[in-house]
Amino acid sequence: MFAVFINMITVLVGSILGLGLKGRFSPRTGAAVMKCLGLCALGIGFSSLLDTADTLCVILCMVLGTLLGEWIDIEKRMDGLGESLKRKLVRGEGGENRFVEGFVTATIVYCVGAMSINGSIAAGLNRDYSIIISKSVLDGVGAVTFAAAMGIGVAFSVVPILLYQGGITLLAEVVGPYLPASVITEMSAVGGAIIVGIGLNLLDLPKEKLRVGNMLPAVFLPVLYVPLAKALSGLMG
Repeated sequence: MFAVFINMITVLVGSILGLGLKGRFSPRTGAAVMKCLGLCALGIGFSSLLDTADTLCVILCMVLGTLLGEWIDIEKRMDGLGESLKRKLVRGEGGENRFVEGFVTATIVYCVGAMSINGSIAAGLNRDYSIIISKSVLDGVGAVTFAAAMGIGVAFSVVPILLYQGGITLLAEVVGPYLPASVITEMSAVGGAIIVGIGLNLLDLPKEKLRVGNMLPAVFLPVLYVPLAKALSGLMG
């Protein structure tokens, strides 16, 4: 859990620095920063997505995970949490009308991806904090630009970071020894596909924004898919 707290601190520090720069960003500069972040998100997402060894796994997990997420309506619940935090912690609307967008976007970017999954598992299995600490540096830099563009909502992404990465770290200590490397690879690949969705949203490419929050269950489905696929392959010879 030590590395998770480091990650939270870097995001908080980056958010504070970003908020200090926020008033100095013109709308044009802010839009340019958002496009830049969108391109970076696409690069990060594709780098994980292309590591897959089973394209069908990514497709099926994304479809089934999105169906599950739409049924639960995770995005709406995340938006509701963001709105609740905003009402309690932010006075007035001026300059903070992107609170929810900042909270949801930062949460997904920081919590979904190869470094988040692999780093948390490495920390839980081997007390190896190097991946999470490297991720923390990247997240801190990202928080500066996110907060400058979208406001204080970015800082509150530390709560999901604690729950998600902390939860995976603790879970890895228990079940990690039984989790094959192939499962981790496909979880990272599916996470990469979701990060690509974030990038597309930041670039304003879809006519209607992708509800990437509802895709989150897909990240965990390779845990079921990979062993099932291997069992079926064995039966078919």
